[in-house]
Amino acid sequence: MKRDIDSRGATKMKTDKILSFQFIRFLIVGVANTLVGLSVIYAAKYFFHAGDVVANAIGYGIGICVSFFLNSRWTFAYEGAVLPAAAKFLLGTAVAYGANLLTVIMAINYFGLNSYLAQAMGMPVYTVTAYVASRYIVFRPVEAMK
Repeated sequence: MKRDIDSRGATKMKTDKILSFQFIRFLIVGVANTLVGLSVIYAAKYFFHAGDVVANAIGYGIGICVSFFLNSRWTFAYEGAVLPAAAKFLLGTAVAYGANLLTVIMAINYFGLNSYLAQAMGMPVYTVTAYVASRYIVFRPVEAMK
């Protein structure tokens, strides 16, 4: 039995593979970003005797920079202007954090869930929101912007 695949089906299959491959790369960058950020936080505390708030801010700041660089170059192979993309990335990160926080607060206050479970529930919301923002707004292919 011969199976016919039209060009749209083949293109859709190729697009699905690319998107899922991009999402896997996005997840890998997230792990790397977390390790770098946490290492910087610990180093700032241990070597420089920084307070928790200062160490956290430095770690997150560097982690966000690492995430932007790796996602723009490796995950999405972005070739557009850096400064507008960086501004959009910061905004997308803030929106993803807001979605995470809303999920956590609702899980605790409206559904009565344990706060540790609620925190864990917020993580995939952050990840998916950040991925969608990065894929479709921040690192949108240059030819799609024309």
